[in-house]
Amino acid sequence: MKINLTINKKRYSHDVEPRLLLVHYLRETVGLTGTHTGCETSLCGACTVELDGKAVKSCTMFAVQADGANVTTIEGIASDGKLHRVQEAFWNEHGLQCGFCTPGMIMASKQIIDRNGTPSEAEIRHGLEGNLCRCTGYQHIVNAVKAAAAAGR
Repeated sequence: MKINLTINKKRYSHDVEPRLLLVHYLRETVGLTGTHTGCETSLCGACTVELDGKAVKSCTMFAVQADGANVTTIEGIASDGKLHRVQEAFWNEHGLQCGFCTPGMIMASKQIIDRNGTPSEAEIRHGLEGNLCRCTGYQHIVNAVKAAAAAGR
């Protein structure tokens, strides 16, 4: 089946198997490997991307379901060689360790701030509930989201 998508502001068109997951399309067909494949059951959130402006777990949908959509991956949120404020905050606040969950955490964090520019700690923790980190204990991630929100004001 032929699909057409815009990924990180660039148009893509490919013939794909109807059962191909969006995460595998992004990684294997398009070559954008920043989106990680973790559990493939929607529990870990490592595969989080934006689909038409909403954070989604790309392991929970088929690429054909994204036909005609605008997708933004971790590779697409920086601009003009400058990190997105959430990426910068994760760096500055030590919101990562092994880095496996980081792309999904950053995409989920961006969604939190896009919805509410001044989220409380409770709102941040609630917004990140669908993303698992095995290394950090989450406090540095929460601090990073707070810092990114503050940088946007």
